[in-house]
Amino acid sequence: MISPGSRYVALGSSFAAGPGIKPQLDKAAGRSGRNYAHLVAEALELDLVDVTYSGATTANLLSERQNEAAPQIDAVGPETELVTVTAGGNDLDYIGTFLRGSTMNTLARPVGLVAKRLGNRIRARVSYLKDQSEYDAAADSLSEVVTRIRQSAPRSRILLVDYLTLVGPGTRPRLDVPLNEEQLPSVVLMAEGLAAAFAEAAERTGAELITASTASLDHALGSPEPWTTGFRLGRGTPYHPNEAGMQAVAALILNHLRTHP
Repeated sequence: MISPGSRYVALGSSFAAGPGIKPQLDKAAGRSGRNYAHLVAEALELDLVDVTYSGATTANLLSERQNEAAPQIDAVGPETELVTVTAGGNDLDYIGTFLRGSTMNTLARPVGLVAKRLGNRIRARVSYLKDQSEYDAAADSLSEVVTRIRQSAPRSRILLVDYLTLVGPGTRPRLDVPLNEEQLPSVVLMAEGLAAAFAEAAERTGAELITASTASLDHALGSPEPWTTGFRLGRGTPYHPNEAGMQAVAALILNHLRTHP
């Protein structure tokens, strides 16, 4: 078990940062004081360094600055004892694709033959299909993140925390999920490919894996208690963890640490 006072570094993109969840500690990063890292640190009395940043790719974790922020890996040092990583979705443009498709479908909703033809053209501009090589590249990058963390913090426990499920068995086209029956399965395929990249990286490197994707299948959009937000054109932070989702991911991490000391 991680001892109270231990240094904990949280790395990742918006699914770790928590945009839209109050309080927002860093507006540019979309970083919430109630994201899963803060909840875990509070429960275990850890010394948290949270450098998660909305929009981050694995390159921003490893080597590239994001706005004024240094590469996130720079926050990891020899004294670090716990690191969580949620990244890779932006490498695949996962949420970006979902958002563009939803926006274009919403804008193309007016009825009429001309509008229908225009809507079909707009929808055709969004591709939901990714080549396997892109998922392989994400797995490679996540593996590199783990390798670099181990080089900087040999004693640390490294948890790869994958993404909450957005589209589950009960998700259907609706106002807050404006995708059609053909598009939804493609989003599922992207999510499965991303989860597989996390699993592959964990298997290769020996990092510990937190499968938020599996735990949230019954809490996808359209379920009685979704752990993510739906789509509202121009409002809120669509398709991201809500407060319940962050609490659920924190609970998964805490349970893992307590049952695997």
